[in-house]
Amino acid sequence: MRPITLSPSGFVVRVQDLPGRGTPLLFVHGLGCASSCDYPRVVGSPALAGRRALLVDLLGSGFSDKPESFDYSVEAHAGVVAAIVRQLDLRALDLYGHSMGGSIAIVAAAQLNDRVRSLILSEPNLDAGGGTFSRAIAAQSEEDYGRSGHTETVRSAAAAGNLVWSGSLAVTLPLAAHRGAVSLVRGGAPSWRSTLEQLTMRRTVLFGVRSLPDDDTARLPRCGVEVALVADAGHSMAWENPDGLASAIAAASSSESPWAASPAD
Repeated sequence: MRPITLSPSGFVVRVQDLPGRGTPLLFVHGLGCASSCDYPRVVGSPALAGRRALLVDLLGSGFSDKPESFDYSVEAHAGVVAAIVRQLDLRALDLYGHSMGGSIAIVAAAQLNDRVRSLILSEPNLDAGGGTFSRAIAAQSEEDYGRSGHTETVRSAAAAGNLVWSGSLAVTLPLAAHRGAVSLVRGGAPSWRSTLEQLTMRRTVLFGVRSLPDDDTARLPRCGVEVALVADAGHSMAWENPDGLASAIAAASSSESPWAASPAD
């Protein structure tokens, strides 16, 4: 686990920097999740094995610091991701984000510009309004969610059989979950969808087959964004079909084999 101290705040983000060859692949997790939990099986899959991968636990999540003073909006997290890339001097990378992490990756890609060779998103939040879980969290006040709502959300997720997410959520700072959910419901300005459409690197959005139908499978290609499907999975594809997700990421992140080399390699 690699600690990265952010300036000027002094907050520490912890990243699993897994050595390997080719262009680094950086993972950004979704709301209440942690890359250290979600993606080891994905990067260990045959499709990605041997590639350098960086699994970022966002502030407030996983092993990273959990400061109460941080904003925890999509834009604030994106600024941290961009800072990590610059601090590690990654001159070229492929950037992956899931759900809220997809929104974060879009904003970070806009900040990093030519450093991002490929942007791969799995079922990202593109528009204001949030999803089922984020809307339920954001509907509560920050105080109520911190007092009892977070514990109840963890309990409800576990009772519904969502044991991986409930475990990650249980170690997430309640303020981080609430402020992130509020950010998703509020949306971006400009919207994350319009930012994605204006980016010029290769862009791919992944959908789990169980999540279909989705209008974006037809809408996004009209804007130059590729679409690919992950079989035997829905929204939580990293847990449901890690090998399928790894294959989709590998296909979306390179036009060469096994992976294009970074200028820094």
